[in-house]
Amino acid sequence: MSSLPASRRLDTAWRSLERHRARIAHVHLRALFAADPKRFARFSLAHDGIVLDYSKNRITAETVKHLLALARAADVEGWRRRLFDGALVNASEGRAALHPALRDRTSRSKGASAVRATLAKMRDFVADVRSGKRFRHVVHIGIGGSLLGPELACEALAPLGETGIEVRFLSNVDGTDFARAIRGLDAAHTLFVVVSKTFATAETLANAHAARDWIAAKLGESAIARHFAAVTAARARAEAFGIPPRSVFELWDWVGGRFSLWSAAGLSCALVLGQDRFEEMLDGAHALDTHFRTAPLGKNLPVLLALVGVWNANILGFRARAVIPYDSRLKRLPAYLQQLEMESNGKSVTREGRPVGRATSPVVFGESGTDAQHAFFQLLHQGPHPVPVDFIAAAEPGPGPEAQRPILLANMLAQSEALMRGRDAAEARAEMQKQGLAAAEIRRLLPHRVFAGNRPSTTILLRRLDPFHFGLLLALYEHKTFVEGVLWGVNSFDQWGVELGKQLADGTARLLKGDKMEGHDSSTAGLARQIRAWAAARRS
Repeated sequence: MSSLPASRRLDTAWRSLERHRARIAHVHLRALFAADPKRFARFSLAHDGIVLDYSKNRITAETVKHLLALARAADVEGWRRRLFDGALVNASEGRAALHPALRDRTSRSKGASAVRATLAKMRDFVADVRSGKRFRHVVHIGIGGSLLGPELACEALAPLGETGIEVRFLSNVDGTDFARAIRGLDAAHTLFVVVSKTFATAETLANAHAARDWIAAKLGESAIARHFAAVTAARARAEAFGIPPRSVFELWDWVGGRFSLWSAAGLSCALVLGQDRFEEMLDGAHALDTHFRTAPLGKNLPVLLALVGVWNANILGFRARAVIPYDSRLKRLPAYLQQLEMESNGKSVTREGRPVGRATSPVVFGESGTDAQHAFFQLLHQGPHPVPVDFIAAAEPGPGPEAQRPILLANMLAQSEALMRGRDAAEARAEMQKQGLAAAEIRRLLPHRVFAGNRPSTTILLRRLDPFHFGLLLALYEHKTFVEGVLWGVNSFDQWGVELGKQLADGTARLLKGDKMEGHDSSTAGLARQIRAWAAARRS
């Protein structure tokens, strides 16, 4: 086998998985658990206060063997080494992806000294803001990766902050969102943090200029320098905006937006949590980096999570995945993972520019439990197309009444078990007989009360939700996404699909102003005419 060309080995590994699927297609998860009392121990892995339970997926030991063969054929170990060595894993943009270096404070690798200098500058800035008590509000302005990670982190960890600083997030270019973000704020006690690698992102700059105008109107032009900070690779643009050098923090081209939380892009989190807790989050992510870099494939959390994801998406054909955190502090995790996974791996060509030839990233959606149970779990349990689920929870309680944590966790365990077991006709009939329903009524209701079960799920259980374990969790998903990209042969670090709409937006903006432009389709032109007509009527 090893003498075959790499492409042949990869094709062979995919075909082996397809043949294996045909052999176990009829097997129900309920039967797999009944046949193996040690199934949980066999298909779970614990590391550093995090447990990955993938036993409720439609897999056997042979499945894992075939999946690991796929990982070796795709050279996951080689790509993992290239990632940590700083090789140009982002070939289409000619860049490395060195985000792990952001959380390795002992590293001597490329960019390490700059990372440490930026962390030191953040520490001084955070200490100055927190000790001076000048700012009670921080408004973080960004979009996509410049906002989702910090927003998630602040939401998840803010109960630990105890700083008296409120943070709000502003991304949408809709003016209504700006009005919401500043509602009730005192300009004299508000700091805006603008996060944009290029300091040219249209939505972010529109909101930044609106914030600048608001501060100038309330406090005068001279106040702008005191009320803004920036995180960017375009220092000159930030300074031209009016932000002094002491308040401009560096980003680097080897940090992708969706991997930038660990950099000064997380400044808002450090202001709310304190720099020490921010760096505890970096330590958690670094601990997972070390595990991913050193653990063998069969005992590697991100690798196993990725292999199960590829099995569900490509071999079983499930084209969506639900992410259900049973912790309201993680309610923004589904949105964060939507960008991380779908922007990274929503690709149809390989690194070499050839068609992938198979499905890549599934659609990711979700909501926090138990809210999700009362929204779309009906589809998860009885819809015709199974949707794998990631259940995520922390065992130890967070803020609030401790008595409610067991109720929350019981719901999560019950839902994952129900999706796995289902309820067959005999069980449904027996339940209705116990309720005293007539035979005719039982026959009428029976089809509605049957659950097929055999619906896959994975559970990620944290010991507690603190900065360290939060960092572990996010790094787990980062590396899982990278491994999936390697298995599909795509570049997980570019996002050219985002650019086309940005490029066309300039032309459509001119169309809305009434410029006569050729090349637009009749729908776009017609909608623009209607918008202009209603705008004219409003002004008249």
